[in-house]
Amino acid sequence: MKVIVDENFWEIFPDAQISVLSVKGLNNQVDESKDPYFQDLLNKASKKALAFIPDESFTQNQVIQEWREAFSQFKTKKGARSSIEALLKRVSQGREFRPINPLVDLYNSISLSYALPCGGEDLAAIQGDLHLGKAKGGEAFFPLGAEEDAPALPEEIIYYDEAGAVCRSLNWREAQRTMLTEETRDAVLVIEAINPSQKERALEAIEALSQLIQDYFGVTGQITHLTAQDPSVDI
Repeated sequence: MKVIVDENFWEIFPDAQISVLSVKGLNNQVDESKDPYFQDLLNKASKKALAFIPDESFTQNQVIQEWREAFSQFKTKKGARSSIEALLKRVSQGREFRPINPLVDLYNSISLSYALPCGGEDLAAIQGDLHLGKAKGGEAFFPLGAEEDAPALPEEIIYYDEAGAVCRSLNWREAQRTMLTEETRDAVLVIEAINPSQKERALEAIEALSQLIQDYFGVTGQITHLTAQDPSVDI
């Protein structure tokens, strides 16, 4: 399969970079309540995240303003915010993160440490190629815990495949269909950057994520940085 960033995405974010890490042959099962590694990892990442929100007025912090401006460039559901804003908001409120499953915990720790949106999908659940681009509108989408479809809006920036939306408004909301679970064996992870300073952090962040995965799972991943000049990769 391919990961493809559509032309209409680059029309909005010509300087963006989508860093892609594909990993295969994982064992994502662990009783994390008996394993302090992940809780410690998340706690340390939360402390690192404080460096990105020095202003007491949360919305005035640069990383928050950058992503709010980005989200104003396309159609979103009212109240939709970047995933990194949601994570940093919890840090600003002094709320502790709890382990979910190894892959999610690893990418959340990187997201916090580098103040960048990170996400991941189960490759076995993707139908056809995975795209990032503008929604036509009406793409099927069932978020975790939903009892009814919450389809994508026309012009919304989404990750999607042949079966519908995979993630809405960049990494705002994840579909239950493709989410990472303890049963996940093969995965694709992404880190989003939309300006030069974010792109520089993303280069470090994806390498750090790859190293965490190699150290924990013993699996070496494939890293690709998608840009307007190089918008797709086979994984």
